[in-house]
Amino acid sequence: MRTYLDFEKPIAELETRVAELRETASSGEIDIDAEIERLEIKADRLLRDTYSRLTPWQKALVARHPDRPHFKDYVAGLVDDFVPLAGDRGFADDPAILGGLGRIDGQRVLIMGHEKGDDTASRLKHNFGMAKPEGYRKAIRMMQLAERFGLPVVSLVDTPGAFPGVQAEERGQAEAIARSTEQCLSLRVPMIAVVVGEGGSGGAVAIAAANRVMMFEHAVYSVISPEGCASILWRTADKAAEAAEAMRITAGDLQSLGVIDRIVPEPLGGAHRNPGEATANLKHAIVEELGALAGRSGEELLKQRRDKFLSMGL
Repeated sequence: MRTYLDFEKPIAELETRVAELRETASSGEIDIDAEIERLEIKADRLLRDTYSRLTPWQKALVARHPDRPHFKDYVAGLVDDFVPLAGDRGFADDPAILGGLGRIDGQRVLIMGHEKGDDTASRLKHNFGMAKPEGYRKAIRMMQLAERFGLPVVSLVDTPGAFPGVQAEERGQAEAIARSTEQCLSLRVPMIAVVVGEGGSGGAVAIAAANRVMMFEHAVYSVISPEGCASILWRTADKAAEAAEAMRITAGDLQSLGVIDRIVPEPLGGAHRNPGEATANLKHAIVEELGALAGRSGEELLKQRRDKFLSMGL
């Protein structure tokens, strides 16, 4: 069954009614095709209208949708001959960050990103996409490997933030995030980052300081969650919607501010309604951006990345 968000309740009612009528029609006792068609048109119109005017808070809810595709889903649709890499060669393998070698449209790449999981067991296994220090050190190792072999790096960002637990802090969480960010900025190969869901805090920036930064249409990217911001400013998470509005966390806002370079369109109703179309849109954008960066020297890539991030906020 499809999962509906609170603001989608009117859509849910119409689509549920359509499903019920289809089941009735399949019995062949009565002809209600005209009524089904009328309701389908009405539901489609309502879906288009709703998603054309989403608030920042509603976009945050879409970005967190439980059925939204994650790293493993995109890799399955994007990458041929995928060979996973694991471990930081220092402490452990962190399943919150996955990565490996493969080909996108024939181009050899190293692809890495956050994995949230898609059910209770896998979400616990992947720690809801919240990486620990060993996850960022694994990312560093993979980026260094890519540079050694001259491979472009593609990063898919989807995390509420780095894991804030005591054990992560004991193992040097802040230092690992800083080192990973530094590694992104010092790469002499092309790097493309895409925020495919949530881009939360330093946990996102650590693998997103790229030559080209893109976001899915309904993704969000911010230094803190709307709930966290509201808790700090108003001492209650109930004002998360107001915080989301003020923080300018949407793809449109961030593109206008120069934080991201490109918005990747999503299927009507979000990536979770048509993962195949979302993956195709993502592949098109990645291939196009890889082509634009191809042939640049290491020095050119370094300068472009440096200029890009130093110019933010000016």
